[in-house]
Amino acid sequence: MAKILIIDDDELFCSGLAEAVSEGGNEVICAYTIAEGLKVAAAGSFDIVFLDVVMPDGDGLEKISEIQAVSSHPEIIILTGRGTSDGAELAIRSGAWDYIQKPFSLSVIRLHLKRSLQYREERRSEKPAKTLRIDGIIGKSARMKSAFDLLSEAASTDVNVLITGETGTGKELFAKAIHNNSTRSGDNFVVVDCAAIQGSLIESILFGYEKGAFTGASQSRGGLITQADKGTLFLDEIAELPVSVQKAFLRVIQERRFRPVGCKKEIESNFRLISATNRNLESMVSAGEFRKDLLYRLRSLTIDLPPLREHREDIIPIATYHLEMICRRNGLDIKTFSPDLTEALLSYAWPGNVRELVNAVEGSVASASSASTLFRKHLPASIRILLAQNSAGINLPVNEEAKIETSGDIPTLKELRASLYAKAEKQYLQDLIKITAGDMEKACGISALSQPRMYELLRKHGISTKA
Repeated sequence: MAKILIIDDDELFCSGLAEAVSEGGNEVICAYTIAEGLKVAAAGSFDIVFLDVVMPDGDGLEKISEIQAVSSHPEIIILTGRGTSDGAELAIRSGAWDYIQKPFSLSVIRLHLKRSLQYREERRSEKPAKTLRIDGIIGKSARMKSAFDLLSEAASTDVNVLITGETGTGKELFAKAIHNNSTRSGDNFVVVDCAAIQGSLIESILFGYEKGAFTGASQSRGGLITQADKGTLFLDEIAELPVSVQKAFLRVIQERRFRPVGCKKEIESNFRLISATNRNLESMVSAGEFRKDLLYRLRSLTIDLPPLREHREDIIPIATYHLEMICRRNGLDIKTFSPDLTEALLSYAWPGNVRELVNAVEGSVASASSASTLFRKHLPASIRILLAQNSAGINLPVNEEAKIETSGDIPTLKELRASLYAKAEKQYLQDLIKITAGDMEKACGISALSQPRMYELLRKHGISTKA
């Protein structure tokens, strides 16, 4: 017998659905607001939650992580009368079992219920997962728990893994953790930064070369793929891999064989492949900038890391962990955060994600010197300036920036968020260039962005490097 919770404001619909899914002795409880549903979910031990999207007191999609976080960790099935592709994507990425459009037949809903309960039962009967070695990766939010679950899956197999996420979300840390928890942990973890290698050199760096293969090749040299034999090859910023190299690399993935530059004989390398990118590879495929067949090979399993703004409950635990690490590394007594600094950390948007947060904590420790407590005053000036501007309503005045600018049509919540985020990002970059007087090295240091990413964002927003 399963325990089921229905969260939907339509009492007649709830009654009908409850009757349909109560067959077989299932216990069903209905809640008619999100607040009531969260309270009931936390108090009970539910297997399945049917959740509506448009509720009187909020958006059901935004509450998926909170419902998943209750002690019973129920499977969530989204039911909506206003289905959208963005809503479906958000639901699935947030960990929902499925996203179902109303109206639907009772046979369909019963089938989804049966399968989700079967999945839940099989997960319960699985052997306890081994403890993961995830040094430096902090997070207990539902979004991070989903990422850890995928990390565990990836570590238990040899499939190709694609890690996606904005700059600074910890993609390399996740790749390293997959390697460390796999059967290949005793061999090399080889990192290739595709964005940092000139296009003319990437083939010789990846594949190696024979003596005399080109001017300056005074001796034969093995490539990074050879170094990754029996270990893991991590291609960071895979989107920057030149199209000319993508075809050759596709065959390497398929055959685990390749020919060094200038060599007539093929050699083998038994490597495990993990790739990462902060770009939308599907959009690049549509634009002819990335091979579709290569994308399919890369993403046997995909781990999408959330930006820090989407799991804000992890901000203080991450900051505290790194504060202790930084103090120990520098031989200092462990410092603490003052309430005003904690408030500032939670208020800031963190466009540079975890990397920017860690850099901010490190800068605060340096600024505090021998003081035992870190205050808001110790944060980097660029962050304090933006916080002050936001507090004063300079960056996002409600009567201007938060307007819905769609010729009278109400956008989806995701579209509105994207619009507001883009405006905040542009303002941040403009302020950053002004504060640093156009010094790119200093700007990258403050923002925790790589130079290629910084220039990409400046081009995107049409911002000049001249302050």
